[in-house]
Amino acid sequence: MLEKTTGVVLRTVKYGDSSLIVDIYTSTKGAVSFMVRIPKSKKSSMRGVLFRPLSILELDFDYRSKASLQHIREVRLFYTYQSVPYEPYKSAMALFLAEFLARVLKHETVNESLYSYILYSLQWLDAAERSYSNFHLVFITRLTRFLGIYPNTELYHKGCWFDMLNACFVSSCPAHSSYLAPHEAALIPLFMRMNYDSMRFFAMNRIQRNRYMEVLNDYYRLHIPEFPELKSLDVLKELFA
Repeated sequence: MLEKTTGVVLRTVKYGDSSLIVDIYTSTKGAVSFMVRIPKSKKSSMRGVLFRPLSILELDFDYRSKASLQHIREVRLFYTYQSVPYEPYKSAMALFLAEFLARVLKHETVNESLYSYILYSLQWLDAAERSYSNFHLVFITRLTRFLGIYPNTELYHKGCWFDMLNACFVSSCPAHSSYLAPHEAALIPLFMRMNYDSMRFFAMNRIQRNRYMEVLNDYYRLHIPEFPELKSLDVLKELFA
């Protein structure tokens, strides 16, 4: 069945001399893997450069529900980045987010709200001229809402602990080891209140930012099956002093 959709490239792996395996999160089918053959002709519209991580594409493809790899008929850029590929800070963020989303969305089915959130967020980052050093933290925090793993902040009060395993705030230290003490637990409701327009008002130094990134990474590893160590995380930690 011919399917027309848009999608965000999550991961690209070279396969042989002239093919790619490309994971794309699509607006109509969720996460889909494609086998893409790249012709040697420069006139072909099927160019490898289109499948860079986080590229936003418009696709026509034959969808077969029982096939592990789908085949693209036509592909076009749906959105052209103006700054993300060319600014070092933004391109490093994009590298990290592509690796992160490839793991998180690996088995995610269609979710229009989630797709719209990702698309809006990437376009916001591309347009941002300043004050975006907390973007990846806000993006990942708010993403928990769309994945059904967001922390319950209703019971938060000053001095309570955050039970990371059960995603809730408690009055005393949990019996297991996956928790945040009160001074760090306060970061959770703080970031849950942030958005891209307001995050510039929340000053954080490099140590605080990196610590919160570690907390987020640990939280996702608790709640997303087979969530691995992210290779690009160390690069990202060195970015914003």
